[in-house]
Amino acid sequence: MFDHIMLKVKDLNSSKRFYTAALAPLGFSVQYDADGMLGFGPKDAPALWLAKGEPNGPVHVAFAAKNRAAVKAFYDAALPAGGKDNGKPGLRPEYHANYYGGFVKDPDGNNIEAVSHKEE
Repeated sequence: MFDHIMLKVKDLNSSKRFYTAALAPLGFSVQYDADGMLGFGPKDAPALWLAKGEPNGPVHVAFAAKNRAAVKAFYDAALPAGGKDNGKPGLRPEYHANYYGGFVKDPDGNNIEAVSHKEE
């Protein structure tokens, strides 16, 4: 649905540590690291960009996960990397019957989510 998203972050190094750990279980990694910017995504296709600056958030970004185990792995990796709990992985039937999401706050207070819509 989108080509890319750019977030301004206060501390690029702490954000790099957080996003590198949190996004690895979803299959995303650093694809660009230069000129004070980071680009995360699948190989050769960064879609989440971070740049040092005054955050424009908080914002909510949800990443697609291939299954519920990946949502849990995202959540479990994000917390020790500087994330703060904003909703443990679980079903969210108020959204729909198979909505399984996990939520963390990144170092700048953005609400970062991994979600799977697959029935398991």
